[in-house]
Amino acid sequence: MHMFKKIAFTLSFFLVQFTISAQQADAILGEWYTTERDAKIEIYKEGNTYAGKIVWLEQPTENGKPILDANNADKSKRNQPILGIKLIEGFKYKNGVWEEGKIYDPRNGKYYSSTIKKKNAEVLEVRGFVGFSMIGRTVEWYKVK
Repeated sequence: MHMFKKIAFTLSFFLVQFTISAQQADAILGEWYTTERDAKIEIYKEGNTYAGKIVWLEQPTENGKPILDANNADKSKRNQPILGIKLIEGFKYKNGVWEEGKIYDPRNGKYYSSTIKKKNAEVLEVRGFVGFSMIGRTVEWYKVK
């Protein structure tokens, strides 16, 4: 009976640790304002990774027409509206950082390698870079309340 208690305790400990890790990984889920607060990004789970799409724009139209992804390197996507496009994808949670993802910049139509860190409960640090993460740009996204 004593051995059974040890096994049960050990299994319970690992289950709690796994649950805490999953909760930490899901901490970026939800809606976030971009740095300029002119767009909202909804971050969601996509299989075992995290992705995000634009769900709100301060100015979704120009002259009554939706703003299009005109700079996309893929010419077949240049007629799609910016509102609704997938902005981030492929992020995996490891040791407090969401990594191995990529971020799309509709201003120039390019993808960049990216990492995301939680600065605190209300702020994400989103870093885009080419090659090495030391050479890149970090912006802050703010939790929508």
